[in-house]
Amino acid sequence: MARRSAKPRQPFDQLVHALAAFGIEAVVDVGANRGQYARKLRAHGYRGPIVSFEPLPDLQTALVAAAARDPQWFVAPPVALGASPGTAVLERSAEDDMSSLLPQTPLLRRISPSSRIVDRLEVAVDRLDRRPEVQPRWRRLFVKIDVQGASAAVLEGATGLGERWTGVQIEAALVPLYEGEPEFRPLLAALEARGFCLHLLIPGYYERKLARQLQVDMVLFRHAPTGRDA
Repeated sequence: MARRSAKPRQPFDQLVHALAAFGIEAVVDVGANRGQYARKLRAHGYRGPIVSFEPLPDLQTALVAAAARDPQWFVAPPVALGASPGTAVLERSAEDDMSSLLPQTPLLRRISPSSRIVDRLEVAVDRLDRRPEVQPRWRRLFVKIDVQGASAAVLEGATGLGERWTGVQIEAALVPLYEGEPEFRPLLAALEARGFCLHLLIPGYYERKLARQLQVDMVLFRHAPTGRDA
């Protein structure tokens, strides 16, 4: 883990500092798309293991290529993460980072016609706490969840990680864009009930047509910092 400046000001510098402060041993990237998040972590100084999950086969292939020269970046086979093993129908958006297991709301269809659904395909689903890619030797895990509204199922499927699950970064809706998507306040309350405390907010989707922030990433940790980089 590389040390950043004494007072990190950029959100990803702050995030990487927090990962060090809490002694995170591995980052689990759920909804990895083409690996943008992992590359950002590397650019801002995180050098530890990353495990990426992406259900769309072509994007998973792109992930494998992106990770090929990084011995600490592991890519799982194509699988969506949820509350129970099985299969589900994923709605593929023309903007592939807007694809979801949940239907789009009328609001999203209205403000972002470029996100229209172009395909529906059946994908494998598994629980995160069943996945062998998340190695038992990693005792302090940070789980990033960016699954376009379907975060509640991912959270349910990660409960078996127990106390190993030290931190989470999760996309939260100030305005729901997918049917059944949990809103910011109930999602925060549910995470707090699991022992997590809010440490950082990272701006997400801002919609110019509405002059409004629609999504934000919450970063939460439980326990106290280890002092390693606090």
